Amino acid sequence: MGMSVTISAATEQDAEQIFRLQYLCFQSEAALYGNYRIGPLVQTLDSVRAEVAADCVFVARLGEEVVGSVRGGITADGAAVIGKLCVHPRLQGHGIGARLLRAAEAALTEQRGAKKFRLEAGHRSEGNLRLYRKVGYEAVGTSKGADGVPMIVLEKQAEAYAATA
Repeated sequence: MGMSVTISAATEQDAEQIFRLQYLCFQSEAALYGNYRIGPLVQTLDSVRAEVAADCVFVARLGEEVVGSVRGGITADGAAVIGKLCVHPRLQGHGIGARLLRAAEAALTEQRGAKKFRLEAGHRSEGNLRLYRKVGYEAVGTSKGADGVPMIVLEKQAEAYAATA
């Protein structure tokens, strides 16, 4: 490649690239469930722009190209909800997803006072579940997405962030 992938906070100018990348990356998830109405595929560009403005959003860049992203926010009970982690298919398996997660966890802890982290993964999404377990998340329950997909809820305490950083 000749260039290194860098992780940084997303800016307003990144919203369109995040939107396009998310659409590309979540095609495989949609196929896994036979459901092309999952949240990341029906989200609007304006909604992505709003998340970039309000939430803790990080991107992975290869040169000027956004090749990964993740979002997080804090709930009323102090939990950081992390979601829409995606890495361009051609760059998956190189640790970029874990780096994005660590960046989000650090910012949510240091800037927003997160007490614990929570995320969800589809019950058939073995690659995603493997990554989350590898970086310290444990299954704590199940839920059903608004799109009807069965989800596994995973959490880890914010103190555990330092151990996986």
